Amino acid sequence: MSTMRHRSCFSLFAGLALVFCLAVGTAAAGPVQVDIYGPGQGSLNLAMAAPLGPTPGTPVSGMGVKLNGFINENLSFLPFLRLVDQRAILGGTVMQGYKSPDIDLKRFQLAGADLVVTAGWPQGDASGSFVELRVYEALSGKLVFGKAYSHVEDGLLPNVADRFCSDLMKALTGRGEFFKSTLAFVKHDGKNKRDVWLVKPVGRDLRKITNLPGEALSPSWSPDGRFVVFSHFDDRSHALGVWDRLTRQVQRIRFPGNTVIGPCFLPDNKVAVSLSSGRNPDIFLLNHLFKKERELEANPSINVSPSFDATGTKMAFTSSRMGGPQVFMKDMTTGQVTRISKTGSYNTEPSISPDGTLVAFTKMTDTGHRIFVYDMVTQSERQVSFGPGRDEQPSFAPDSYFLAFTSNRNGAQQIFLVTRHGGDPKRVPTGPGDASFARWGMIPE
Repeated sequence: MSTMRHRSCFSLFAGLALVFCLAVGTAAAGPVQVDIYGPGQGSLNLAMAAPLGPTPGTPVSGMGVKLNGFINENLSFLPFLRLVDQRAILGGTVMQGYKSPDIDLKRFQLAGADLVVTAGWPQGDASGSFVELRVYEALSGKLVFGKAYSHVEDGLLPNVADRFCSDLMKALTGRGEFFKSTLAFVKHDGKNKRDVWLVKPVGRDLRKITNLPGEALSPSWSPDGRFVVFSHFDDRSHALGVWDRLTRQVQRIRFPGNTVIGPCFLPDNKVAVSLSSGRNPDIFLLNHLFKKERELEANPSINVSPSFDATGTKMAFTSSRMGGPQVFMKDMTTGQVTRISKTGSYNTEPSISPDGTLVAFTKMTDTGHRIFVYDMVTQSERQVSFGPGRDEQPSFAPDSYFLAFTSNRNGAQQIFLVTRHGGDPKRVPTGPGDASFARWGMIPE
């Protein structure tokens, strides 16, 4: 059942470099909203009307159709939205107009739609024209929000779709980071070679950013979106790899000892990483020049895989201090350390949600490695992935809602998305080859 509450939400929009806002109407009160964080996640049915050109009732067939396709593809990643089959809409999806009062929402309502997206190309959909996108409540006809994008070109259509879907998700849930995010991950490139790649969570903008002899592991984005750090080892040494987005350069930074494991940025753009200065690795803080600053967690056991919430006051990590690997939480203000994986002999790879309420981790179960989520409020854990194959390396998205993880359920290692509630995993397209160690980041616009 849909969970709805009303609020005022119409807004104008400043977009990408070549895509800017135009007014598309007057403010409307009462758009719907869906609660995706509560225990009973709601959902909505959404339908897409055919994109219309300058002549009433006449659809466009070029960029307008392509843009609707990108929007449809994007929205298929949101488990709280169900796309209405166009064949279920009696009378079809072509309306006389794309804005009130020239829209007929009754046909969409009868097909079960809660929301209807309309697209208007007042000058036609040739390159350089502009498009107006609106979302209406099917039952009441109220405008949820509307945005206009100018100077639209074919190559910018995915960006327009990402921006619109981000704003739609924010209007419905209060958070819209998903479509603005970029995943850093590791991909096999032959024997004993792995490089760091980037990809949007919907599978677009796939590109390799490192090309070093040896293997890269465990990438992590800086909060300002400038750096990706990663563990790197070749035949001779371990090092901290650092990719600079501004210079496109990669550097390897060595430390005393020969172990560099699981680097992770803190909210202040400093880095926590496990280094072995003795027998076992401990967690150290590096300064903004990636030089060792001080210990964050050290004892005679193994301490690896630090992960921080958005305030930097909570650090989840894996330690062998009680025998096998278990997940612990350190209060960075008091220094108190608490075990949070309560069951099982093998729990590792923690990822704390940015809002600090949940910790995802990999647990070895009787049926294989699975992803679990520990609730910091209720102090209980629940399973959110169920195989088949091996599920591991969870990573929370900036919205604390989506989780990326690695699984070989289809044979090769691939990256999948699931939510904090679980549900059906959706694969992130990353091209041929094993893909793993997905970590979320936000590149500034």
